[in-house]
Amino acid sequence: MPNETTYRERLWPAPWVFIATALVIPASLLVFLPISPQAGVVVAIVLYAAIVGVLLGTTATIEVGAEGLRAGRARIERRFVGAATASTGADANAERGTRLDARAWMLVRGWIPGVVRIEITDPEDPTPYWLVSSRRPDELAAALQPVDAPPVE
Repeated sequence: MPNETTYRERLWPAPWVFIATALVIPASLLVFLPISPQAGVVVAIVLYAAIVGVLLGTTATIEVGAEGLRAGRARIERRFVGAATASTGADANAERGTRLDARAWMLVRGWIPGVVRIEITDPEDPTPYWLVSSRRPDELAAALQPVDAPPVE
């Protein structure tokens, strides 16, 4: 039986991240134009293209299926996934800050406002929970509910 995906999300960088990193263009022009105008333009284009490539190439994916949860490169079997709690706004800031347990595993992106705290029930795992960024934290938390559990309201 194939692992049917019930939730999937890519944590793409926000548009402002690409705009902010475009500041490498005038910075490299400032350095290289006095040496050679052609070199300045080429270096500016290559540096910005490399930054965009890294941002897109390192974009994490979150997937929930019948067999388990995958967040970036980390995977956990469904049977070890406990309660999932969605947070936004001040609660999400607290989860990433004052309420954060140093033993937690995190897939946090600063440009994504919501997070989901996913309890880990494996007695062999020293990690108490995963903290995962999500643009749709309520949907992710709902997808992580046990199949026989009543829906969260």
